[in-house]
Amino acid sequence: MVNKNMNIMEILQIDEAIAGILMDAGMHCLGCVMAHSEDLEQACAVHGIDADKLVDKINAYLEAK
Repeated sequence: MVNKNMNIMEILQIDEAIAGILMDAGMHCLGCVMAHSEDLEQACAVHGIDADKLVDKINAYLEAK
């Protein structure tokens, strides 16, 4: 399970296909230095994305696998 306190690199280590979900949500900076240090909630705030909805979408994808 993914949570909004994880950083983007931790999330991508779970499943690289999550990158597509993040990109579709508007996060096009997956290779950015901040992907290693800021958590998903912080990244969502910068991009104007609802972190809870994104976490739900990622976890739904993981559960469906």
